[in-house]
Parts: sequence; structure tokens; C-alpha cells
Amino acid sequence: MSNVEQIKQELNKYIDDEKAAYLPHFFQAFKGGYGEGDRFIGVAVPHQRKIAKKHYKVIDIKDVERLLNEPIHEYRLTALFMLVYRFEKAKDERDRKVIVGTYLNKIESINNWDLVDSSAPNILGAFLIDKDKSILYDMARTPDLWKQRIAILSTFYFIKQGKFDDTLKIAEILLDHEHDLIHKAVGWMLREIGNKDFNVEYSFLKDNYKIMPRTMLRYAIEKFEPELRQKFLKGFI
Repeated sequence: MSNVEQIKQELNKYIDDEKAAYLPHFFQAFKGGYGEGDRFIGVAVPHQRKIAKKHYKVIDIKDVERLLNEPIHEYRLTALFMLVYRFEKAKDERDRKVIVGTYLNKIESINNWDLVDSSAPNILGAFLIDKDKSILYDMARTPDLWKQRIAILSTFYFIKQGKFDDTLKIAEILLDHEHDLIHKAVGWMLREIGNKDFNVEYSFLKDNYKIMPRTMLRYAIEKFEPELRQKFLKGFI
């Protein structure tokens, strides 16, 4: 039995039909939804992580790619967990480049918000922290929703290192985006900046809060004191 089939078989032991029926609604995998066409078998994330941790050290990178080709959402998420664990344990730059190359090669398979959020910061963000970041700006300027979310979420790693400039610049690119998944992601990253340095977030919001989508603003100011939050919401800053 191949590694891919073994991992799929292990995941299939945790199939939950009730969860499998619910998840397409949660991830909008219905016609016209942002996750249209995605398929679910209802395996809980802790089970996926456990299986990923069991296999990530020994699985061939080509088998990870094969899992990322799978139509089943949980198979792809498990593959991404393995890439994250591999990247974190990579011995050298060559290994990290192979992992990032696989990630970018299969980026079309990273096509829902949980797939993006669980992988982009700890793979692409971690790789680019000390490198040219133009690929993130290119992604932010594409019409592809998931590449745009990868762009802003990758900067989460930068924020954790106290580096905010790229997050703010990409947030500016996405300020007039139409989709609430981008509004939420940008607002979330601005909030994370505020957790590190309130003044940096406040300054950005003061300049932009009147033109940013309401959901983006609400996410960004979620942790503010109630009085200040109301001033932003009512336009009194």
C-alpha cells in the first residue's frame, strides 16, 4: 500500500457522516459559494493533525503533492499540516525551498480559508521573512480570492516577529475588496498588529477607517476599549 493510500485509509477511520453533511454549508461548498465543489468526509482537525504528525517525517514530498491533488478537503488539509511540520523541522534552506516550491506548485488546491490560514503564515510567511516579498504583492493584486488571502495571512508570521510594514501595505491594496473573507482577514491582521503595537494599528485606522469595509473595521477594533470602538464605528475619530 502506498503512503498516500495508507494516510487516506487512516483518515477514513474517522469519517463522521453528520459532520460531513454539515461542513459543505460551513465552508460554502454549494453552488455559487466560495468553496463550490469541495467535498468533505467529516474528519475532525485533531485527527488530521495526529495522522500528519505520524507521517510527515517519512512521507515523500511527491506523495504530499498527490494528497494535495485529492478532491477531499480533509486529505488536502492533512497534506498541508505535513508541509507545515516539515518546514518547521527542515534542516537547511534547500529543504525549505523544496517545501515552499511544493506549496506554490499546488497553490490552486489551497482553496478555502482553513487551508490558507493553517499553512500560509508558517510556510510562505516563515520562508519570506528575510527575503524579497514581491510574490505576496503579486498575489494581493490578482483577482484570485485565495491567493489574496494567502498574501495577507502570510504576513501573520511577520507580525509575530514585530514587522508590520508589509501587512499594512498589503492591507492598503485590499482595502476596497468586495469579499467578506478578505475583510475579515485584513481586519484580523490589523488587530494582531495592535496586539503588538497599538499605535501602529491606530495610526493606520485613523487614516483609513472611513473608507474600509465595515466588517474589516469591526474585526480590526474588536479588542479596543468600548468607548474608542464606538468612536471609530460612529466616525468620530
